[in-house]
Amino acid sequence: MRWYCIYTQPRMELWAQSNLRERGFEVFLPRYLKQRRHARKTEMVGRPLFPRYLFVRADFSETSPRAASSAEGVVDLVRMGRDASPIRDEIIAELRTRQAEDGYIRLGRNASYNVGDRVRMINGSMCDQVGLFDCRSDDQRVFVLMNLLGREVRVRVSADDLAKAF
Repeated sequence: MRWYCIYTQPRMELWAQSNLRERGFEVFLPRYLKQRRHARKTEMVGRPLFPRYLFVRADFSETSPRAASSAEGVVDLVRMGRDASPIRDEIIAELRTRQAEDGYIRLGRNASYNVGDRVRMINGSMCDQVGLFDCRSDDQRVFVLMNLLGREVRVRVSADDLAKAF
């Protein structure tokens, strides 16, 4: 049994997860809580840590990869050439160690960053932009080096708006 990465249709990660489980696969969809502001309300909503991707555990020597890639909501397995590319068990184990009791991966000030770590913005106007962790300014803010308009800019952001980029 090996872990494989599945590429899903846009915003269909939960649908694909459900369909893969119905077919008997062990599925792991890492999710985190994101702050959403709408109509003057702020709420925390679950979002995939890797949009359009999830992980499935299977033995493709016994079952066809087509069983996973043909599930509704799935585009295909992530492949290197013609073959599905397996994911090391240590990567899945590391992600699972970051899960809290509620099943969500904890990000932000609970995560520890080292100078030079690749980080991804998960909230705000620079959402999904990747930069390099520079330093902490206090218990709630950090400095990140972002490549904006062709040059590195030091940006001060909330620690809760960051996640490690893998």
